[in-house]
Amino acid sequence: MQPTSSILVATDLSARCDRAVDRAAALAVDWEGRLRVIHVVDDRDTRDQSKLEKAVRATLRDPTADIDILLPHGSAPETIARCAEETASAIIVTGIARYNHFGDYFLGTAVEYVLRHAAAPVLVVKQRPRHGYRTMLVPTDFSDHSHAALLTAANLFPDAIIHLVHAYQVPFEGRLDTPPNRTEIERAVQADLDGYLGNSAFLPELRARVHGRLGYGERHIVIGEAIQDIDPDIVVLASRRRSALGHALLGSSAHTLLSSIATDTLVIKV
Repeated sequence: MQPTSSILVATDLSARCDRAVDRAAALAVDWEGRLRVIHVVDDRDTRDQSKLEKAVRATLRDPTADIDILLPHGSAPETIARCAEETASAIIVTGIARYNHFGDYFLGTAVEYVLRHAAAPVLVVKQRPRHGYRTMLVPTDFSDHSHAALLTAANLFPDAIIHLVHAYQVPFEGRLDTPPNRTEIERAVQADLDGYLGNSAFLPELRARVHGRLGYGERHIVIGEAIQDIDPDIVVLASRRRSALGHALLGSSAHTLLSSIATDTLVIKV
């Protein structure tokens, strides 16, 4: 049983949201948590409460499941984030707006807003849930922020094997990227990785689940290559909690990954 009491999943009642609803329902069973399905009602929708609830239940594998259905009115992005806070949701589950045949995933306004403003971790579901999350890929820069994201994800999914990926580059690459320099830097970065994994902040049971991996190159490219090699069930990205404008900063490489990879992605505010 996970330390999770409430799972909020958003649906616009379209078929593309089915994967997110199915994943949220599976998490609720695994975590013995309370599933809440939210559909923000458009003011132009004239259906009464009972018809809307029936439409929401039609998105579930088990329409008779014991869940809470939330049918607030308002702006969908703002309302989803607000309801997540009001219900003390431990995780928000959402789908994507659409994707094309080239593997590009369009998150949409609602998802973008929730990612920036919601305090809870946000799980963006892209794949049909055929089993639980068994393998997890977590990028790291050895900072406290990325470590906090790792600990949160490890706690949410305690049975998953964790592949920790660190990208590095040679400084002043045009002048200093020689075989001896690259070998020396690789040794230094490996020592950093070994020191990080050997830190007392890693409890033995967590350390036993973690496999470290180094990659040379730009962060999003290294992570993309690791995803291809490892084929994880879920990727974990850290998002800085607040910017000067008062919302979370996801980062350009993280946004690129969210929009380009086919893997379910968990974004954690740190």
